[in-house]
Amino acid sequence: MKILPLALAQFIASYAATNMNVAISTIADDLGTTITGVQTTITLFTLVMAALMVPGSKLTDSWGRRRCFVLGLAFYGTGALLAALAPGIVLLTTGYAFLEGIGSALMIPPIYILATALATDRTQRARWFGIVSGAGGLGAAAGPLLGGLVTSAFSWRASFLLQVVVVAVIILLARDLPAPQRNHRRFDLLGAVLSGAGMVLVVFGALRTTWWSAVAGVAVLALFGWHIRRIPEPLCEPKLFRDRTSNFGLGTQLIQWLVLQGTFFVLSVHLQQVEGLSAIETGLALLPATIGMLVTSALAGRLARKHPQNRLIRAGFLLTIAGTLLVPNGLFLIGAGIGIMLTASVNVVQSRWPDADQADVSGVSRAVSNLGSSLGVALVGSIVDHRAALTLLILFGATGLVLALFIRNDAAQPAERP
Repeated sequence: MKILPLALAQFIASYAATNMNVAISTIADDLGTTITGVQTTITLFTLVMAALMVPGSKLTDSWGRRRCFVLGLAFYGTGALLAALAPGIVLLTTGYAFLEGIGSALMIPPIYILATALATDRTQRARWFGIVSGAGGLGAAAGPLLGGLVTSAFSWRASFLLQVVVVAVIILLARDLPAPQRNHRRFDLLGAVLSGAGMVLVVFGALRTTWWSAVAGVAVLALFGWHIRRIPEPLCEPKLFRDRTSNFGLGTQLIQWLVLQGTFFVLSVHLQQVEGLSAIETGLALLPATIGMLVTSALAGRLARKHPQNRLIRAGFLLTIAGTLLVPNGLFLIGAGIGIMLTASVNVVQSRWPDADQADVSGVSRAVSNLGSSLGVALVGSIVDHRAALTLLILFGATGLVLALFIRNDAAQPAERP
């Protein structure tokens, strides 16, 4: 089944983003570093993905979708192996944050582009988006439990070795993916620099609570927006930001991943540092959220076919907000809410654009999701009290709900074109 390597790749990338949380204390003690040092590494991983996701999607045109996918897997596997053997925080950051981040930025855009190209009709495309997005949700949900189990039974290093094995399997399966003719287009290097620098400055400002950096990042991103409107072959087409429904969908994606990563991070640190739980105990404590995400991710495709996407997103935010208010008893609701809306938001954004724009919109969509992940870890990590951090996440969830209210019932239909 051609969707299998694509789903596995999305699973392992999402797994890598959450499995480190339950091993924060173990890694810090083993490498002789601090919780802040490990937090920075986790933040950098998703930030590198966010900064390079749009350039990575553009390279699929020049290098070919399958080649870009396999090259990304090679980078990712090398980074995971280096992280597994790292004697200190520097090499861990190099392998996990940079090499795995670069690999993810190269392999994730082709996942959605290939899923779009291989689908024979809109119904199958929605089903495949559901499978891939569900695999992403499954990876994010399984990260704390599986990571805690592997860390407690063997070592945190074994979790990286597991990723190496999975990546090798995906590379073998990828041989059956189509290799269409490449389209040699001019690469917008300045656009790539501006978009990446803007996101780095924004997240750095949140991570270090230096608001001048965040303001500078917003200014650089505004400059990027001006730049792509004035050149013939921009990094991404400016029209992608002119569709109202797509923009609201992107906003909900950013907040979903911000809340997901922020919640897992703040609870993992609290359970390990304050409650004194081990990696596996932390994973088990987060098990209700894992189960909630697993259940709703498995039902994502069916729910997407039976209910309007905007209603699923709204329901997801309501459940997530309620669950966060009831922590620790509301963990199942948090997982269920996020699992419900992850696929729906992807469907809203991707389905608004024709096949010719899928490379661009896929990169933008993944960049926004990973930017949300980076901001989630950076923001809650800068707050000492975990209750205050959860309150902040509730406010973000409420913001996401407001955005979802503006998404129309026909959101998963293509945008009208002149």
